[in-house]
Amino acid sequence: MEIFDYDNILLLPRKCRVESRGECDTSIEFGPRRFKLPVVPANMKTVVDESITEYLAANGYFYVMHRFDLDNVAYARQMRDKGLFVSISSGVKPADYAVIDALAADGVGADYITIDIAHGHADSVQRMIAHIKQKLPNTFVIAGNVGTPEGVIDLENWGADATKVGIGPGKVCITRLKTGFGTGGWQLSALKWCARVATKPIIADGGIRHHGDIAKSVRFGASMIMIGSLFAGHEESPGNTVEVDGKLYKEYYGSASDFNKGEYKHVEGKRILEPVKGKLADTLREMQEDVQSSVSYAGGKQLADLRKVNYVILGGENAGEHLFM
Repeated sequence: MEIFDYDNILLLPRKCRVESRGECDTSIEFGPRRFKLPVVPANMKTVVDESITEYLAANGYFYVMHRFDLDNVAYARQMRDKGLFVSISSGVKPADYAVIDALAADGVGADYITIDIAHGHADSVQRMIAHIKQKLPNTFVIAGNVGTPEGVIDLENWGADATKVGIGPGKVCITRLKTGFGTGGWQLSALKWCARVATKPIIADGGIRHHGDIAKSVRFGASMIMIGSLFAGHEESPGNTVEVDGKLYKEYYGSASDFNKGEYKHVEGKRILEPVKGKLADTLREMQEDVQSSVSYAGGKQLADLRKVNYVILGGENAGEHLFM
């Protein structure tokens, strides 16, 4: 297999078939709903909070609320009361089982549940998928994270409706440095590798540094792309605001960092400062415009047309060679 990441790949344009880039449809059907963009802010404390997830849900975007220091049942009820869909995160501990039981007993349920642990190819995830499917059979279950075709195959066979691919490629993740494992540095080819065996949607999680990486992710098999750093650092972002040399920054830290855990134990994340970017709505608009441009360069009119384009590898043994999958 070829080993490459986002910076090593460029997509090749095809004849444009639209009069205006604005004609290109960036929406995606994911589970029981259709969303404006194939992107979702990472379910991290410094990226999303209650108000941001309400905004996303009300305006046609997918979201996954984080699971840290949160009453999931109260949050789900709050979203239902506002007529919004419910998309929450779960771990695999006894307390997480209790949350699923409470969601079912209360009748509030959830439209989407993301089982979100660092090493998602695990017996504990298999048990949690089974529990959710038993208690909340109509819930769309996303499970991860994995980094191999075997992981995708097992999660799908265990009942996951979508899998999350990416072990440590995020900007604030240090898994590969701490453990020697991961997809950091070759996340895009790991996505390609996993997508070849997938029969259900894949969320590409981590490694996105530019809007063009969204198109590359779709090209190599992602239905949805989870993005952390590009969504951190907005005026509305929940991270603390810090001033350094007269410039404003927002805290951004990994879910496996000591900042998130509250203790230095099994740490695989770090804290950085992201420059304040302005308003989230402006980034979402620009992101949509850029993805529309990507679709137009693909010679298409809708997101799926990105899957049809050729590409070149810019570095390594195959540098300059045209490749088509």
